[in-house]
Amino acid sequence: MTLIAILLATLAAGIGSVWLAAGLMRIGFLASADGEASRRVGPQHLLSLAAGALLATAFMHLLPEAFEGRAGPQALFTTLLVGLVFFFLLDKAELWHHGHEHHHGEAAHDRHDAHDDGHAGHEHGAPDHDQREATPLRSGGWAVLTGDSVHCFGDGILIASAFVADLRLGLVASLAVLAHEVPHHIGDLAVMRMTSINRRAALVKVSLAGAVTALGGVTGWWLVDRLHEYLPYFLVVASSSFIYVALADLIPQLQRRLSAVQTGVQIFWLLAGIALVTVVSSLAHVH
Repeated sequence: MTLIAILLATLAAGIGSVWLAAGLMRIGFLASADGEASRRVGPQHLLSLAAGALLATAFMHLLPEAFEGRAGPQALFTTLLVGLVFFFLLDKAELWHHGHEHHHGEAAHDRHDAHDDGHAGHEHGAPDHDQREATPLRSGGWAVLTGDSVHCFGDGILIASAFVADLRLGLVASLAVLAHEVPHHIGDLAVMRMTSINRRAALVKVSLAGAVTALGGVTGWWLVDRLHEYLPYFLVVASSSFIYVALADLIPQLQRRLSAVQTGVQIFWLLAGIALVTVVSSLAHVH
């Protein structure tokens, strides 16, 4: 039963986030990156929502569950510190795929829009805009998919660890992963669409990378099931991942000069992410 729940949740988080991102892009629900369409939901809003969801999941659910086990606080805090350093090193090695590709995707999307509007090359004033645009993006497509696959595999292991501890905890962790993968996959799709003529092929490629989450889920279930006494440490590692993504990747993208109204909206979406995790946790606990 637990394995089935893990498979369903990881597929929903991995592939569902890709299709949700594609759907938002297709219907034009997202505002442009320059923020002019302030009445619509923009990438900054989704990043705020994801950061709130990740922090709430780590501090309100995963860590409390871990500290209820038999492991000592010092050992768990040491694991948390080691986890943060570990994910920092992975990020430095460009294996832990996050918002840096999201920026790449937004830049690619902006250049593509500029070209469609007949303003190619206005940023640098160069006539060979198409050639410069194609070269780095076409060579970076597989790098995006590789990094995405590694990241999704890790997400699957973290989700599985939460499910083994408690079904409600697994659902909350899956929601947090889904929330932060949507803006992440928007950047992926933007990059892949610039490297492929066929948009459907780009969606399929990113979806396959997202499906690796299920493989990570099965692997995580197999590991944690055999090392159940180390479950509190798995939960702390999951927490360190969520905290690192929120504080080192998502929130720095939100640290820009904004008006009082825009700052208020940003805070609203951050609190909405926290509230969303809290509501889902309460509903799952009732059922």
